[in-house]
Amino acid sequence: MTEETRTIPPYRTDINGTQIQPDDFGAPDDAARHANSLYGTAPQDSGTNQLPPSSPPAYPDQPRRRRGVTTLVAVALAAGLIGGGGGAVVTHQLDNNSPAVSTDLAAPITSPKTRASAVEQVAARLLPSVVSIVERAPDGSGGEGTGVILSADGLILTNNHVVADAANGGALSVTLNNGSTSSATIVGRDPVTDLAVIRVKGVSGLRPATLGSSANLRAGETVVAIGSPLGLQGTVTSGIVSALNRPVRTGDAGAAATATSTVIDAVQTDAAINPGNSGGPLVNLAGQVVGINSAIASLGSGGGQSGSIGVGFSIPIDQARWIAKQLIASGHATHAQLGVGVRDAVGSGGSGAPGAYLADVTAGGGAAAAGLHTGDIVTKVDNRLIDGADALIAAIRSHRPNQKVQLTYLRGGQTHQTTVTLGNDATQT
Repeated sequence: MTEETRTIPPYRTDINGTQIQPDDFGAPDDAARHANSLYGTAPQDSGTNQLPPSSPPAYPDQPRRRRGVTTLVAVALAAGLIGGGGGAVVTHQLDNNSPAVSTDLAAPITSPKTRASAVEQVAARLLPSVVSIVERAPDGSGGEGTGVILSADGLILTNNHVVADAANGGALSVTLNNGSTSSATIVGRDPVTDLAVIRVKGVSGLRPATLGSSANLRAGETVVAIGSPLGLQGTVTSGIVSALNRPVRTGDAGAAATATSTVIDAVQTDAAINPGNSGGPLVNLAGQVVGINSAIASLGSGGGQSGSIGVGFSIPIDQARWIAKQLIASGHATHAQLGVGVRDAVGSGGSGAPGAYLADVTAGGGAAAAGLHTGDIVTKVDNRLIDGADALIAAIRSHRPNQKVQLTYLRGGQTHQTTVTLGNDATQT
C-alpha cells in the first residue's frame, strides 16, 4: 500500500458535485480535499467525463468531524477534446531562464501604475500562450478545457481530466488565440497529479508561456487566471492567492474502490475559474505561470454544476514542470513515495490528535527503513503541520523521489522525529 492511494468515501464528491462539508474555521478544507476537476457537462452532450481508474487499497471510512455543506465542482466544460500519442524531446521552456523565450517576453512586468494596468499587461502577454482544447470520446461524448503552450512547435500542458476521454480512440482539437484550429495528440498523461501534455499537429512559431516558481508565492499576492470558462475562450479574471499547500483530492467518488487517487498540494485562489478553465494558467504579475487551474468548490447540494464562489485550486507550477518533463521524455511520470497506507488519525484508533495514521508500512519502503511502524501518527513533514491523511499525501507528492524529509510522529503518546529518504512508485506498489 502507498500513501498515494486512499478510498474516497461514497458520500464524498464525484465529478458532478455531491455534498461535502467545510472545516471548523469556514475554509473549504474537505471541499479542497475532495475537490472535483474543473470539468463540466455541456448541454449538447449526454456522456460523462471521468478520470481513468486505478486500483487503490481501501481503508475504513472514518467518522466526520465537520459541519456545513459545500459542493465541489469540476471546471472543464464537457463539450469536446481530442487525443493521440507520441513522445518528444524535453524542451528548454520547462527549465528556468529558458532560451526558448525571447528576452522581452521573459522580462518581468515592471512598475504598473495600478493593479488594473498590471492585469492588463499580464493578459496581453499570456493570451497568445493559452489555447482552448476540445475533446471527443469514441462514444461521441466530450469536454472542453484550456492549455498552456510550452514550445513553439506545439507542446501544450493541461489537466489529465481534460483529455482522458480521448485517450482510447477519441479525438482532440486545439484552438489558438488567433482563432485557428488544429488536431492534437496525447504525448503523456498522469492521472496521479491530473496533468497531461499534448502536441498540436502542423504548427510552428507558437509563443511559449514563461513558467515561474510557485515556491515564491505568498498569500495575498495578486494573480490572474486565463482560460475558456463555459467555452468562452480567452477569458481573463484576477484575484489573490488565498492560501498555499491546500490538500485537494479529486476523483469519482461514485467508484470509490477504483477511483484515481489524485491529491494535489494546491494553490488556493479567489480568481474566478469556472467549468472550462481546467488546464489553464494561474499567472503572477510578472507574467509568469505559477499554477495550472484544476478544481473549484461550489455551494449547494444538487448534482448539477454551478460556478465560481471564489474558492479555486491550482496545481503548483513547480510540481507541474517536473511532471511535464517526464511526460514529454517518456509518456509517463513517477512520484515520490513514503511507503505507507494512511488514514485520518482522528477516529482511527490513534490518540485522537490531528495527523495521518499509518495503517500500513510497506516492507522495504522509505518509512520502514526510517523506523516508522503501523499505528504511528505523522504530525509534521519538515516544518509543515499534518492534520490528516490527504495532508500527508500532498506534502509527500510535492517532493521528488530520493529527496529526504524529516517526519515528526507520535508513538505511544510520545513525540519522535526521523529522516526518511523517499522512494518512487516505479519501484514500490
